[in-house]
Amino acid sequence: MRHQLFIGGRFVDAASGETLASINPHDNSTIAEVALAGKEDVDRAVAAAGKAFPAWSRMAAADRGRILLKLADLIEDNAEELARLESLDTGHPIRDSRRLDVPRTAACFRYFGGMADKFQGETIPVEAGFLNYTLREPVGIVGQVVPWNFPLMFTSWKMAPALAAGNCIVMKPAEITPLSSLRIAELMQEAGLPDGVVNMVPGLGQVAGQAIAEHPLISKIAFTGSTATGKRIVQASSGNLKKVQLELGGKGPNIVFEDANLQAAVNGSAWAIFHNQGQACIAGSRLMLHERIADEFLDKFLPLARSIRLGNPLDDDTEMGPLTSAQHRERVLSYVEVAQEEGGELLAGGKAPSGELARGCYVEPTVVRARSFQDRVAQEEVFGPFVTVLTFRNDEEALAMANGTDYGLGSGLWTSNLQRAHRVARDLHAGMVWINSYKRVNPGSPFGGVGQSGYGREMGFDAMREYTQVKSVWVNVDAQIPPHFVR
Repeated sequence: MRHQLFIGGRFVDAASGETLASINPHDNSTIAEVALAGKEDVDRAVAAAGKAFPAWSRMAAADRGRILLKLADLIEDNAEELARLESLDTGHPIRDSRRLDVPRTAACFRYFGGMADKFQGETIPVEAGFLNYTLREPVGIVGQVVPWNFPLMFTSWKMAPALAAGNCIVMKPAEITPLSSLRIAELMQEAGLPDGVVNMVPGLGQVAGQAIAEHPLISKIAFTGSTATGKRIVQASSGNLKKVQLELGGKGPNIVFEDANLQAAVNGSAWAIFHNQGQACIAGSRLMLHERIADEFLDKFLPLARSIRLGNPLDDDTEMGPLTSAQHRERVLSYVEVAQEEGGELLAGGKAPSGELARGCYVEPTVVRARSFQDRVAQEEVFGPFVTVLTFRNDEEALAMANGTDYGLGSGLWTSNLQRAHRVARDLHAGMVWINSYKRVNPGSPFGGVGQSGYGREMGFDAMREYTQVKSVWVNVDAQIPPHFVR
């Protein structure tokens, strides 16, 4: 495992010599001491990116694409190593890292590798005698800050479109889960990425992240993380009016109507909240049940939640691993007390498991029935295996409750009524809606939110637009002298 910074095509120690332990959340043992980037290291990374930018941005788009396609192949060739590294560092069950995280990472690099030479400008009909066309140009040096919940996958979500468009990158992986991102940097070298095009500077948010947000030579910052941090990034970026893209928190409503396929909704709702221990901004953390089917639904859902197999994430049989840090585990468990103080009812879980797993950062799948959709547990993002149950009487009440938070990222609904499905999808205040499913993503489909969940989009053509700027070119095709002030 590489555990240094990656700057200018080389792995180097932090200028300060500081390191931070990367902890295995299964037993809180130390995996490695990883270099901790500071402001000086960010400056070095920006300088390396600036040096690489002219050649990289002018490289034929098809050649940039071929490097990304080669990287996708290398990720697949090293799939087992990457999956184990991701599970070791984050607590993802190895079955999910193999089946989802690694394949999605390769697919994203492959998608944008193919798009690199297919993203084009347009010709605009203007007045006679002139040709007007647009160019899509890279924005320049891009700062990217990614969270700890899906570190491997987020390297591709952030870097692939930026690189395909011709930008150079300074990326700050989360300081507690940097290992898979650093391995991707190695594979990028093997794929032929020129030195300095991508630089990795794992460090503290208030130090390295702040330096990236404030840096005068960084033209854009793309951030995934909490809403509170996103607001601070916007403030810090104002010095040079950076372009800002934010994918922030969520409090996803998952609505089950009375005509839903109940077994499908039960299984899908468990996946919506308990996949990756609930550590997902799009998690279906508000389970909203029509009052006529609520009891029947819970009779199936609660035994399923209690049956989920917790264990070592490297065990093939594990269905839910530990939370990624001890600090976060305590935060999640604190919401059990909040729910009870608000008069909520604990239906399942609500504690850390005993025995061998007590050494790690585990929390049992937790289900809480809230008194009101205005309760804190129904308004605030818990970001763990913690689902709040609410009931509703009709479609109007369901929509009012679903839209009754400041967030607007992911949302889902279960119904067999086609008209209702489209009507509710239209009226949900969210960037994404899943109908009779939940948490589906694809490199071609835009991903992002509204309201306090941020702005801008990952993936698809929208992501390429986020990493380019438009230049309008006017040509006097008749070569006539303009009539103004002719003597």
